[in-house]
Amino acid sequence: MFTLIQSHMDLNQIAASGQCFTWTPLPGGGWRIHALGRVLECAQEGDRFTFSCTEEAFRTVWHDYFDLSADYGAYISAIDPADPCLTAAAAFGGGIRILRQDLWEVMVGFLISQNNNIARITRSMDLLRRRFGDGLAFPSPDDISCAAAGELEALGLGYRAKYLSALSAELAGGGLDELREVLDCSDDEEAVTALMSFCGIGRKVADCILLFGLHRLDAFPSDTHIKQILAERYPAGFPYDRYRGFLGVIQQYLFYYHLRQ
Repeated sequence: MFTLIQSHMDLNQIAASGQCFTWTPLPGGGWRIHALGRVLECAQEGDRFTFSCTEEAFRTVWHDYFDLSADYGAYISAIDPADPCLTAAAAFGGGIRILRQDLWEVMVGFLISQNNNIARITRSMDLLRRRFGDGLAFPSPDDISCAAAGELEALGLGYRAKYLSALSAELAGGGLDELREVLDCSDDEEAVTALMSFCGIGRKVADCILLFGLHRLDAFPSDTHIKQILAERYPAGFPYDRYRGFLGVIQQYLFYYHLRQ
C-alpha cells in the first residue's frame, strides 16, 4: 500500500466527469481502476489517498496517470474572478484532473459513448476486456477484429458494434502504431482530421480522443451540455484565448458542473 497527500484531486469527481470508463466503485468505498494493463484500488479521505501498490509502482506508473506533475491549483487561480459561471464550476469540480490514459482504450470508450451513459459504457468496456482480452489488459485491435459476427452486438453495443468492428479492422496488424506516429507528428486540427477519417468518429468524439487519449489540453469537446452552457452563459462568446494551454481542464469543470447541478 502507498499513501499520498494530494490537493486538487477528487476520485469521485474524476470518475463522474465522463473522461474514463474503466473505473468501478468498490463496495466499501473507493475505486478499482483497470488501466495501462494493470489494476489499482484506491480510496480517499480528504486530501489523503491510499493506493494498492508500492511506492515504486506509483511513482513509475500512476503518478503520470493521475497527471500529478501538473499544477491544477494554478489553472484554477488563472480563472477570471469576474466570471461567475466558471468560478462556480471550478469551485464545484476542482478535484478533476485530466488522466493520462491509453489512446486505444480512449478511442474505444468514446466510440461507444455515443447516445450512451457512463455506467453502460463502463460495463461494455469491462465485457470487452473479459471477452477479448485476458481480463487485465484491454484487448488490442487485433483481438477485437477477430470477433465473429454478432459477438460485439451480444455485448450490448448496439449500432456502435459496427463502428468498433470497422475501427479494429483498420487498426489491426500495426495500424494503431502507424496512427500513433501520424498523431504525434500532427497539430490538433490535423489530428482531428485524421481521427475523423474513421467510421463512427465525428468532431466531438475526435476532440475527446485528443483531450483524454493524447492529453492535448487545448482540445475543447463540445456536446449538448457544453453547447447549452456557452449559449446561456457566454452569448458574446467564450474567452478561449485566456485559457490556452489548459482549455480541456476548463471544459471539464464546465461539463461536470452542468452535469451534476
